[in-house]
Amino acid sequence: MTVAIAGGGIAGLTLALSLHQVGIACRVYEQVAELSPLGVGINVQPHAVRELFDLGLENELEDLGVRTREVSYFSKKGGLIWSEPRGLHAGYRWPQYSIHRGHLQMMLLAAVRARLGPDAVVTGAAIAGFEQTSDAVELRISRRDGTIEKVRADLLLACDGIHSAVRRQLFPSEGAPHWGGAVLWRGTTADKPYLSGATMAMAGHEWQKFVTYPISKPDPDTGEALINWIAELKYEPGTGWNREDWTRRGDFADFMPSFEDWRFDWLDCPALMKKGGFCYEYPMVDRDPLDRWTHGRITLLGDGAHAMYPIGSNGASQAIVDARILARELRDRGIGTDALEAYEDIRRPATSRIVLANRGNGPDQVMQIVEERCAGVFGDISEVLSRQELEDTAAGYKKLAGFDIEALNAASPIIGAHADAPSVSA
Repeated sequence: MTVAIAGGGIAGLTLALSLHQVGIACRVYEQVAELSPLGVGINVQPHAVRELFDLGLENELEDLGVRTREVSYFSKKGGLIWSEPRGLHAGYRWPQYSIHRGHLQMMLLAAVRARLGPDAVVTGAAIAGFEQTSDAVELRISRRDGTIEKVRADLLLACDGIHSAVRRQLFPSEGAPHWGGAVLWRGTTADKPYLSGATMAMAGHEWQKFVTYPISKPDPDTGEALINWIAELKYEPGTGWNREDWTRRGDFADFMPSFEDWRFDWLDCPALMKKGGFCYEYPMVDRDPLDRWTHGRITLLGDGAHAMYPIGSNGASQAIVDARILARELRDRGIGTDALEAYEDIRRPATSRIVLANRGNGPDQVMQIVEERCAGVFGDISEVLSRQELEDTAAGYKKLAGFDIEALNAASPIIGAHADAPSVSA
């Protein structure tokens, strides 16, 4: 008997490492035949970085990621609206990292296999269905050769993403994810970093936005780093678009004309995108918050529980926190339904608020306010938006998302440090 984890993404792998840390046996079932480093850039916020450090992954994160120095918001004309420090530069005890999503996943996968054994992650194994008994979950695992394997587990913990097969069986009438009208074209380009060299920059407004940040350290010979970029256009929701897919190749002709004149004194946006040579197209979707995650011996985590718009750079971080809190509750309450219910009581209300806040544009709303008040043209931003408005928007989202500086620095560890983890100084 063991704990079954559906999905080998960031949530599932962090959960496996966390369960191992507290002495609970588990196995991950992943539907793809071979995990590979898909995706582009993401950010891992200080509250999630703290948890990865406590798993003993500090050196690996430092090698792979960039310590984000600041986040800066600009108008569509390139004028600075607001800039604030991030991570250690803001006073947190932990950094914020900008990192390639696939590289982070592969780092977690290597750690799982090293600590739990080579058979801890079973690939080519999709959850085809399940049934519950009084003391177990009976899983049907569909293998790549078409055979069905039956597995008996104490619990089923679903980390299988926005198209979760487990969630679909629990909520068969839910339907497709919710699309609010935005489409993202995402890519990476090797180029020299701009501004501070570790700046997360966002320009535009709700209906047209450009986001960019470095996700690797500069090459010592060329000075170039891998720069993540996102071009976003928003349409009326009834327009319809392709199904979201991390690997769908995009067409520059669909969005580049809208950004051709976005050449600022700190960055030439179209040149950066064109130099990359390719991009992925991804309609921005989420799911409505659920009234319930836990069904007996089954619960949901990560995007399977609370898929959210990538606003506020917060999706992966919330999945990591899910995993850590669930592992703690299983350690403290035992492997049973009480722990799953306690985990849900903590996480479901908090993440539901974030999903809805991100639909309202989250901290990016400052750019939309500037667009509405002055069409993005200003000399002195204080004449358009007061500093108090700017600070309140930024601080309010941090509190909502669980990474308020003072509260996080003073909070007790969710689980604590891994036995092999390096110490983390203030």
